[in-house]
Amino acid sequence: MPKNISFNPDLIRRYDLPGPRYTSFPTADRFVDVFDSTALEQHLARRASDGVLGGIERGLSLYFHIPFCNTVCYYCGCNKIVTKDRSLADRYISYLDREMSMQTAFLSGSRQVSQMHWGGGTPTFLDGREIVRLMRAIREHFQLKRDGEYSIEIDPRKVSNDKVALLADEGFNRMSIGVQDFDPLVQMAVNRVQSIAETRSVVDSARTNGFRSVSMDLIYGLPLQDVSRFANTLDSVLEMQPDRLALYSYAHLPARFMPQRRIDAGQLPAPEEKLALLALAIEKLGEAGYVYIGMDHFARPDDELAVAQRRGSLHRNFQGYSTHAECDLLAFGVSAISSVGGAYSQNEKDLAQYYAAIDRGDLPVMRGWVMSSDDMMRHAIIQSLMCHFELSLEAIEQAFGINFRETFAYEIAALRPLEDAGLVRLDGDWLSVTEAGRMLVRVVAMVFDNYLRRDSAQPRYSKVI
Repeated sequence: MPKNISFNPDLIRRYDLPGPRYTSFPTADRFVDVFDSTALEQHLARRASDGVLGGIERGLSLYFHIPFCNTVCYYCGCNKIVTKDRSLADRYISYLDREMSMQTAFLSGSRQVSQMHWGGGTPTFLDGREIVRLMRAIREHFQLKRDGEYSIEIDPRKVSNDKVALLADEGFNRMSIGVQDFDPLVQMAVNRVQSIAETRSVVDSARTNGFRSVSMDLIYGLPLQDVSRFANTLDSVLEMQPDRLALYSYAHLPARFMPQRRIDAGQLPAPEEKLALLALAIEKLGEAGYVYIGMDHFARPDDELAVAQRRGSLHRNFQGYSTHAECDLLAFGVSAISSVGGAYSQNEKDLAQYYAAIDRGDLPVMRGWVMSSDDMMRHAIIQSLMCHFELSLEAIEQAFGINFRETFAYEIAALRPLEDAGLVRLDGDWLSVTEAGRMLVRVVAMVFDNYLRRDSAQPRYSKVI
């Protein structure tokens, strides 16, 4: 087991509640439609004055959402378009280019990019020519730093060695590979048939072509999974020695995600079996030397995420854990979410509406949120807990000019039962999440989420484990 966590099944059973993943605060479900294209324009224009920390201008992180997939994976809850029509990609890239032109027309300050991520959908739905075309458009609008982090999500079923080499030539140096499970029965049950050999081929090609980090995604709780089958998957994955691993819990929400209706709920592991799958994975990852970063993420001790966590510079955003806390995030494509100068902005989720907005000359904003000073304070608290498992009360007091124990008297009282249960320690000027509580850090963060107290919203979230 990783040295920085403790697996306590009794605590997990007790506190396995529905809760947000806190890729932002407030969470995206709180965004409002009164935040429109004009509001985003204003925040982009103010970035040069708002986006300065200690006299140093904030850098940029870019996100591009590529929604297309060749086939549907039944477990998936992403915003995607399943299609065999290759012509859709060319048109979509044209609109991404136009959206970049529109955003940068208002953007003040530096256009220097430290980080970029392509997600989906399946970004490798794009062929080589389309990848080159989109990268050319990006470079026309932004300056990509030579030593930046540029990552892409990979479906190894659709990626050749030549395509990996092309991605490297275009500047990508990190990849995230979808695996989920290698067992053939599980793969057929979720409509994602993927061999170990083709996955290993992509990993080997990434390393041959100089990729600095390879991450793999697994899911526990899928239909027909059991401890024996999942152990084989874990062994096969660990043989490939990924730098990072994401271990996601499958949340069966067929009312929200239509493809999940094709999953036979009777084949899903019982709660105790699902917990055993998690315990097995944690044990094997610990034996292999991985460090628990937080939430669902593990990394090798020398990986940049683990190093950033030790240095206190780890950050969390809409793409998960990151080493670039200082960056504003500009996002492009359907459903993509930006974070600029204390404001969040989400694009239209429907492709036709996304296109229509750009054709009207409007930024394709569906909804957003302008953070209040209280939001910013709670955001800082939740970030610290989610990324570092501890919080300096004194640091919050100095940053926001408050008396922590007076301002958060309600929250401190709400923490007492968690402290009695062994999830946290409140000692002097420090709130610390214990090793037994780290897998339940979302439960601790929820204490500081004042929006949760105002309604009965938890059932719309997946459970924390």
